[in-house]
Amino acid sequence: MATKNSFEFRVKSFAAAAMSSPKQGGGFFKLQIMLRVLAIVFTSAAMVTMLFSDETVNFFGISMQARYSYSSAFKFILVADAIACTCSLLSLIFAFLLSRSEPNPSSYFAVFLHDLVLVLLMMAGCAAASAVGMVGRDGIAQVGWSAICGNVGKFCHKLTLSLAFSFMVMLCYLALAVSSAHELKYLAGGTNNQVAEEGVTEEK
Repeated sequence: MATKNSFEFRVKSFAAAAMSSPKQGGGFFKLQIMLRVLAIVFTSAAMVTMLFSDETVNFFGISMQARYSYSSAFKFILVADAIACTCSLLSLIFAFLLSRSEPNPSSYFAVFLHDLVLVLLMMAGCAAASAVGMVGRDGIAQVGWSAICGNVGKFCHKLTLSLAFSFMVMLCYLALAVSSAHELKYLAGGTNNQVAEEGVTEEK
């Protein structure tokens, strides 16, 4: 009799979870898809702005060209944006497929780990580019490094805009990582409660 009751309880619990999961996870997947689309848009804008940031100026007949490729930090943030854009597209497809399947803690953990790695990548790229950008804007008088943005304002403006887009990508992935961690915690809590209830039913 106890075995029969336990089997019936498990069947009812599974049916209830299957019926409630789309409603509970609907908001989560909408947020996931929206933020990943925004990440694709921001990374694309950041890359295009960076690639077309070159500026050439003339001083007393001497031509001076400013290009992002002269700095390893700017090349790094460009590569980071390209990686984030590609991963955003792939993870967008994965998130859509995940929304059509049964909740699986392993899949949610994989999404969280992916988002966390991209947060760290974008944070490193934004930090490196910001440091070089600050030197270009303000210079460092103590070591004789002159500010250049007064001479190549268009170049600096575009780099600042590109960097702002990259920071937005970082914030998108930070929100995605927090969202994935919260959903994973929710699933783990639901699983633990179900196991506890099954144990109580079997004891009865």
